[in-house]
This record gives sequence, C-alpha cells and structure tokens, in this order.
Amino acid sequence: MARDPYTVLGVSKSASEAEIKSAYRRLAKRYHPDANKSSDAAERFAEVNTAYEVVGDKDKRRAFARGELDGAGQQSGFQGGNPFGGDGGFAGFGGFGGGRGNARSWRFSSSDGDSGVDDILREFMGGGRNRGKSRAGFGQAPPERGPDLEVVVTVTLEDIAGGEKIRVSLPTGRTVDVALPASVEQDQQIRLRGLGNVSTTGGEAGDAILTLRVASHATFTRSGQNILLDLPITLYDAALGAKVRAPTLSGSVFINVPQGASSGKVLRLRGLGLPRKEGGKGDLLVTLLIDLPPDLPADFRAMMEDWRENQPYQPRRTPG
Repeated sequence: MARDPYTVLGVSKSASEAEIKSAYRRLAKRYHPDANKSSDAAERFAEVNTAYEVVGDKDKRRAFARGELDGAGQQSGFQGGNPFGGDGGFAGFGGFGGGRGNARSWRFSSSDGDSGVDDILREFMGGGRNRGKSRAGFGQAPPERGPDLEVVVTVTLEDIAGGEKIRVSLPTGRTVDVALPASVEQDQQIRLRGLGNVSTTGGEAGDAILTLRVASHATFTRSGQNILLDLPITLYDAALGAKVRAPTLSGSVFINVPQGASSGKVLRLRGLGLPRKEGGKGDLLVTLLIDLPPDLPADFRAMMEDWRENQPYQPRRTPG
C-alpha cells in the first residue's frame, strides 16, 4: 500500500504549492539513479514521483483530499476509467516498475501550467538540452559540466615585462603556472579548461576563468605598452651633464643627462617597456625633474642673484 504522499515528500497537508514543488525537487535530485547508486534509490525515486503526481497537481490533490484517489494516485471508490486522463503520462519512468496498474508509465504536467515532473527533472538532469529528444529514461541525458570558477589574479608590471609564467593558487586547492598573454590589459581574462569546479553528475569539470588586475606601481606609470618614469636629478647634473642611474622594470641602467638639460625633458630608452602583441617591447620614457636642495649655499644664492641682475634669461615656453 502506497504511503501518504505528504509523508513521502516531508510536507504538511497545508503546504503551499511552492513548498511541495521545492520538497519534490530536493528529493528527486537526491534519489535519482544517475546520482544515487544505493540499492533502494530507484524505488525511493519512483515513490517521490508518485507522491508529487498526486499532490503536485491541484485537481488530483483535491481528489486525494476527498478520498477519490489513494496515495498511489489510483481511483478509490470510483468505477470506470481514470477521470484524469486514462493511462496518463510520465513516460520517462516506465523502467521503474512493471506493466500497467503497477508502476505506471506517467507523463504529468500540473493543471495550472507550472512545471511538471518531467520538466522539473529536466532542469537538473540536462538543463533542457534534450528538449525534443526521447526521454525514455533520464540516464540518457548528458551529465552537466561542473560550474566555472572565477578567480581574480593581481599581476605586477614586472610580471608583464618579464614574460615569465606566474603561479596561481586556485580555490580548489590546485596550484598552476600560467603564461601571461603577450600584451596584458586591465581585467583581461584567461580561461583554463577543465580546472574549475567538479561536476556533481559525472560530467566534465568546469573551467577556471582568471581575471587579470594590473597592480599600481610606486615608481612607474603605464601608458599603453610604454612605461613612464619621473627621475629627479641635481641642478649641477642638469647644468653640466652627467651619467645618472635610473630604475627599470628589470633592474637599473645608467642614462646620459645632456648638458643644460631642463626640468621636464624626456629621454626615451627603447625596448625597456612592456611586450607588444605584434612583438617587441614598448619604451621607457624618463622625465627629468631638477631637484634643488632645501638649503642653498650662500655663494650659490649670490651667483644666482648676480645672474638674474646682469644676465637675464627668459625660460623657453611651450607654444600655445
């Protein structure tokens, strides 16, 4: 004798349609033979479907409440055919029982147009991808891929310039070495096939999607594939010319400051920037900034005063 359908679904007789549907989804997913390999899974699965067939439909639920249907959806106290459609459908479950009158081959959809048993199951046993194909057993539906895994990875200008692989620790516990693209842009994504979350239905693992965030730098500023550097120099190096040390993304180099260099003069160091897609690298653009000491010597001040009075000089101005 079939158990009370409310008991099977674990809901009260006053449960709402939404509560009944939610309970059915949970139990059907738990006991579906594709996901549950225990010996009684198929039996429990069929029992859950039978219960939902009875109380998941408004008309049949009322008929059950009036005693016109039993817990298996069979007529109770009526003669003649099934008032709800004869052999009625749920065609996907013929494999869970014998012939007509035992585990029936049902095809069910609720009277109010909401998702029926087959539609609900299709949501988590194939995502609707087999719509239009035979559903003679849900085991034929391909297993779903695991969910993709989204990871934000911070990279430095040095990482990009070096062109080496970076090591990334994924939330799954796996650590991988990832080659950066030839030209990295802010929020650019890299897809690592099969390194995402595992599938709970035996399908392929999802992908890991890395979003690259380029960290700001304390010394350099990025401009496309060029790198900008403000370099303070002394007044005497600017006046007399000198070789001064300048940092780069891969160490430091000496650059030639021309005699009489003005503050704001830009020196271009070719090939010391970031990789380009088409090959090669951008440049390092060094802007010279004359840095005066906080306490100027008295003789220097006197020389400047004499210069201002006797050798006036008008600074060069940018046109416009």
